[in-house]
Amino acid sequence: MQRSSGRRGTRVRRTWTIIGVSDVAGSFNWYQSLLGLPQTAPAHDHFGQILDSDGTVLLCLHRWGDHEHPSLMSPDHAQPGNGLLLFFRVDDFATALPRARALVSRLQEEPHVNPSTGTSEFSLRDPDGYYVTISAFSAT
Repeated sequence: MQRSSGRRGTRVRRTWTIIGVSDVAGSFNWYQSLLGLPQTAPAHDHFGQILDSDGTVLLCLHRWGDHEHPSLMSPDHAQPGNGLLLFFRVDDFATALPRARALVSRLQEEPHVNPSTGTSEFSLRDPDGYYVTISAFSAT
């Protein structure tokens, strides 16, 4: 069943990706820095939503073990991020790269053009070990 967003004829579908993290506030700050977002605090010490400037949820951060969600109990049951790639498309690729370099000691993949999309991208690991790719919104 589809739900209307309240606007005539418009259907809205959003995915809220939630990842388990050890330190919500620290990861919150890390992702805001990486994506060039204003620094704010998460709503709770156990949960926060990284929001785009228009209020779109980009990523949710949930502290490991809180609220007994079966897949968020502990990173000890599986390697965090196994089978997950966090892929962000940005319109400020040239400034995203130095922000990323300031957050990690080395990139997982140096900037290159993805032959499938024709866009520049690079990859790094977040504080919990998740693999994060930053891709230019349009071909360079």
